[in-house]
Amino acid sequence: MAAEIYRRSRGLWRVLAFVALAVAVIAIAARFALPSTGAGAHIARVVVDGTISSDQGRLRALADLGDDDAVKGVIISINSPGGTTAGGEELYEALGRLRAKKPTVAVINELGASAAYMTAIATDQIFARRLSIVGSIGVLFQHVNAGKLLDTIGVELDKVASGPLKAEPDYSKPMEGAARASIAALVDDSFQWFVDVVAERRGMERPKALALADGRIVTGRMGVETGLIDAIGGELEAQAWLEAERAVPADLDVVTVWPLPQGDFNWIASFLGGQARAALGLPAEGPITLDGMVSLWQVGAAS
Repeated sequence: MAAEIYRRSRGLWRVLAFVALAVAVIAIAARFALPSTGAGAHIARVVVDGTISSDQGRLRALADLGDDDAVKGVIISINSPGGTTAGGEELYEALGRLRAKKPTVAVINELGASAAYMTAIATDQIFARRLSIVGSIGVLFQHVNAGKLLDTIGVELDKVASGPLKAEPDYSKPMEGAARASIAALVDDSFQWFVDVVAERRGMERPKALALADGRIVTGRMGVETGLIDAIGGELEAQAWLEAERAVPADLDVVTVWPLPQGDFNWIASFLGGQARAALGLPAEGPITLDGMVSLWQVGAAS
């Protein structure tokens, strides 16, 4: 009996020791991962890479930049095809609030399209490489009609909905009639707002912005000619612009503040991220497919 109690007690202490060790490791990792708050004057770099979606951590980081006296300017480094319309709007508005407090400049690297272009126009100045891809002003809602496939394999769908549009569009039939009209109204409302902010931020007459908002993509050079961006260049040119036009001191360090830098313990975040994706039934690596309405440039996307 005593041996059994001892065995159980020893097992409990092992569990408690493991939990304590895990907490200590996470605390140390957080200490190394978080950027130093005691940094001197610097230019902050915010990286917008890959598909854009809503992100509360990014919102907090942008708000903190506006209140940080050590931040003398902000560079938004963009390489993205866009993302969800709500994510693009969120980022656009957050950068607008930041712009009211700090000089901001966007640098489009390979790609700054759709919601990523929406991000760029929220800044004071936009640079892009001559052969960068920019533009793709517009909104997209995709629907797959799998009705013929379901008929072929003998699957019949049934549903009970509270209203005629509650379960629309239905992927077992074409998107048409009232269902199509409701989605078209949704897309058009978002599109009109997008055109309005392009016209406002780029100082264009609305008809000109509307003419450029047919979903086309252009090179950086074409973007300068059409007024979609301001100049050809990269981060060095952005720093020079901040110095010349916003009196930001020369030779300041550029510090990446988002995404949060990971130190020697980045394997913990990777492991936890992979475990979380697996628990949700998502692939361990690669992009997560977006559902619903997006502002996204897609190569070979079905229309």
